[in-house]
Amino acid sequence: MDLPVMPPVKPMLAKSAARIPPGMQYEGKWDGFRAIVFRDGDEVEIGSRTGKPLTRYFPEVVQAVREALPPRCVVDGEIVIAREGRLDFDALLERIHPADSRVRLLAERTPARLVAFDLLALGEESLLDTPLVERRRLLLEALGPTPPGPVHVAPATTDLDVARRWFEQYEGAGLDGVVAKPLALGYRPDERVMVKVKHERTADCVLAGFRFHKSGPVVGSLLLGLYDSSGRLQHVGVCASFPMRRRQELVAELEPLGMASVAGHPWAAWADEAAAAADRMPGAPSRWTGKKDLSWVPLRPERVCEVAYDHMQGDRFRHTAQFRRWRPDREPAGCTYAQLEEPVGFDLADVLAGPSGTGGEAAR
Repeated sequence: MDLPVMPPVKPMLAKSAARIPPGMQYEGKWDGFRAIVFRDGDEVEIGSRTGKPLTRYFPEVVQAVREALPPRCVVDGEIVIAREGRLDFDALLERIHPADSRVRLLAERTPARLVAFDLLALGEESLLDTPLVERRRLLLEALGPTPPGPVHVAPATTDLDVARRWFEQYEGAGLDGVVAKPLALGYRPDERVMVKVKHERTADCVLAGFRFHKSGPVVGSLLLGLYDSSGRLQHVGVCASFPMRRRQELVAELEPLGMASVAGHPWAAWADEAAAAADRMPGAPSRWTGKKDLSWVPLRPERVCEVAYDHMQGDRFRHTAQFRRWRPDREPAGCTYAQLEEPVGFDLADVLAGPSGTGGEAAR
């Protein structure tokens, strides 16, 4: 492989904001695996956000790249899988599997797609210093109005009102917000120069345990639970991002809730690998984390906290939740899935309806 931009390349990143800023190019925030795709003839390499290769996990995307992308190019995009009109991140996680036979079986059962939203190189030319508005034009020209197979050009617009509408509508298809990009900006690998605006909701959760921080004997993350319709406390995610002083205070604050052992805890079965995998209990093995220490300290599930979250992936928070406050006025038994807000459904096919995905509201 010999391209003007060579792997590995870390993608350009975004910083969070509360509102969609004016005067930029806007796109949906895809919930998949960020991917930098390098093609030099038949040679294709797919790099992850960290620069590690994803190529072997998505053979159908490799084939689609050979059919749809220019012979020599570097494209920034997102690998996604859709089920029943919505993005399905769980299906993506299943692909990170050591067995090639398993990967190929899943590629047939739940094929992935590539959503392209930026162009870093074309032919013999690097586009890293080229303004976004020109890179967008070249991307549309290079891939054509309707790329063949499971390759799509991400919808984009410069209309702020359209972006606000997308923010509300696209969540129903599994997207988790809007990304705003300065029109004159060159491509800046591994720099947070874009803006992301994500949905945020709150939920009252049962505190059922915690993990120690990697730096020492202070709280790293709180383990959260919600009761399902059968009355079982399900592990729904974690909240973290506490200042170091607060991490130290939490150890003493939570000590009265500590249990001598996991026996009698609603998640006692986590030590059984099969049960842990089925119920997503803390301590379950993970292909992502490898040998990372997933041990945890069980607490009596008697305290309730309010957390902010962006959206759900199945029966759990898609991302790390943010601690808001303790809720001494709430009973743990009342912390159920019924309180969670569901977005209005929106079919992913309508998002990917064409090169702009908007029926004429393309970036301009």
